[in-house]
Amino acid sequence: MAERVLYGYFRSSAAYRVRIALNLKGLDYRYQPINLLKGEQQSPEYLAINPHGLVPLLDDGGVRIAQSLAICEYLDEAYPDTPRLLPADPAARARVRSLALAIAADIHPLQNSRVGKYLQTEYGKDEEGKAGWIRHWIGTGFDALETLLAESSSRYAAGDEPTLADVCLLPQVFSARRFGVEMARYPNIVRVADALERVPAFADAHPSRQPDAV
Repeated sequence: MAERVLYGYFRSSAAYRVRIALNLKGLDYRYQPINLLKGEQQSPEYLAINPHGLVPLLDDGGVRIAQSLAICEYLDEAYPDTPRLLPADPAARARVRSLALAIAADIHPLQNSRVGKYLQTEYGKDEEGKAGWIRHWIGTGFDALETLLAESSSRYAAGDEPTLADVCLLPQVFSARRFGVEMARYPNIVRVADALERVPAFADAHPSRQPDAV
């Protein structure tokens, strides 16, 4: 069987999602670090396999896929006999996707390293100014997520089994804590995150447990 390789960076929320998904699916892979701080994502070698110059990238035995949510949905479809990340019921599946996209499309893009660098170089923001921007947009997104999670007493974000919504939620909580978001405002998000951190597939994907962690 051809090798499965995940190109990522330990602190990338998007790569963190894919590590969780692979772990939940029970799929072995080789982790290939791409150091974003050193600009390795813009190297000719990496751009040759991922012209976006971003992480993650999954090479599943020659099938190369970028974008974390696309990777997760590919894994769900390519390996249907493993635990599913998306429910079979259309309404439940739409809710999971909605929660996942609220994080991956509405929160995360505004806090990634490219935006931070642009704020510094083009608008003269210092580190605290950049962190304030990040806290604002995570807080705006978390305000809505907190309300949505309060509507349910389920163990995780969208039920009693982990889904794609949880795959996105825990990495975003990690980022929120890293940038000093006041998490006491979000008891339901914290409740779900605490439960997820006790699941081995999530715990093993934590940035601190990756070989490139510094």
